[in-house]
Amino acid sequence: MALITCNECGKEFSENADKCPNCGNPNPNQKNVTVVVEKPKGVWSTGRLTLGIISIVLFLLIALQSCAAGVSNALQENGATSGSSGLVCAIMYLVGGIVSIASRNAKGIGGSVACVILYLFGFFVAMPGADTYGDLSVWGGLCVILAIFHLVCAVKTKKKA
Repeated sequence: MALITCNECGKEFSENADKCPNCGNPNPNQKNVTVVVEKPKGVWSTGRLTLGIISIVLFLLIALQSCAAGVSNALQENGATSGSSGLVCAIMYLVGGIVSIASRNAKGIGGSVACVILYLFGFFVAMPGADTYGDLSVWGGLCVILAIFHLVCAVKTKKKA
């Protein structure tokens, strides 16, 4: 182990040290190595992030509407369950959005398949209640569109691998 002299303070220190222990001047013999690690992006990563955020925002809207529809059903005493159906559909939007965001850079297709299942479940829950709560047909249709998007992502991810 050789000693070198510091250019600033004149003290000797080990050539293996990053800097002079006395004054902190960097060792001129040390090589700066910069390692750049690129995180691989998933198929349509930005799209999955965007739709995940939109799904979470729509959860709030659908949940509020569904609660209002449930209160309306209770006040009318008509026995309709469309408010509850809408709330379950809203929960599928929330969970689907979270899974979409969490799995956007995943190498496998598990996250996309889970989103397809969640959104299709939301569709099948929403459609029977659409007769008394008209917006459920819109939310159910949007569930199908989101499911198709994630199905395409799963197929493209499978082909990429």
